[in-house]
Amino acid sequence: MSQMNTLLEVSGVSVSFDGFKAINNLSFQIGPAELRAVIGPNGAGKTTFMDIVTGKTRPDEGRVLFGEKSVSLLAMSEAKIAQAGVGRKFQKPTVFEEQSVHENLMMALKAPRVWWSVLTFRPEAPDMARVQELADQVGLRDQLDRIAGELSHGQKQWLEIGMLLAQEPRLLLVDEPAAGMTPEEREHTTDLLVEAAKTRAVVVVEHDMEFVRRLNCKVTVLHEGSVLAEGGLDHVTANPDVIDVYLGR
Repeated sequence: MSQMNTLLEVSGVSVSFDGFKAINNLSFQIGPAELRAVIGPNGAGKTTFMDIVTGKTRPDEGRVLFGEKSVSLLAMSEAKIAQAGVGRKFQKPTVFEEQSVHENLMMALKAPRVWWSVLTFRPEAPDMARVQELADQVGLRDQLDRIAGELSHGQKQWLEIGMLLAQEPRLLLVDEPAAGMTPEEREHTTDLLVEAAKTRAVVVVEHDMEFVRRLNCKVTVLHEGSVLAEGGLDHVTANPDVIDVYLGR
């Protein structure tokens, strides 16, 4: 992938915790509008990879470059990385349970959030229109007035994705979105992520192979903190090394 077509470039990254190499000389690239699934057995480094990209964990060596200007994320705080356009969705949805869907989306809109502007924040017509648009995008148009705590597990996940999209990230990291969803919810989640990846990079860390197959995208297999294989799902699952790692335990 040429520099022009790379949004995120991780190269030669390693990190150890108490002598255990969680990430071992990892290199990974994703383009500006691309959907990628990251799979691998437990302990393969999937969560640590996301922690490094979002600034939660500092690697011992290597580099992490982002955007056209190839700025280093390693010199930035977690908050600065988020402002630069990296959004992360954890497994458990974190929404404001007491507030309505509409209020949750409104709070997430990318407005100048200094403390006094929050106190005086009055939504204007473009904000209202954007909330409608986000609700449409994540399939919660009929739920705008509902209290977020009353939503189903899947709907909460979509609301949280909507809240992240409200901040207009250029890279979205999503951790196991299919967990705990009904088949209908999973199908809608697939569509939502595929749609989001038309205008930004979306990296989905997932255990569920059926869900990964539905995403129909390039797959990166991690093992012992580095890339074991990369390509379409059929290609990587036919790889003898991948079969060993998944089945040979």
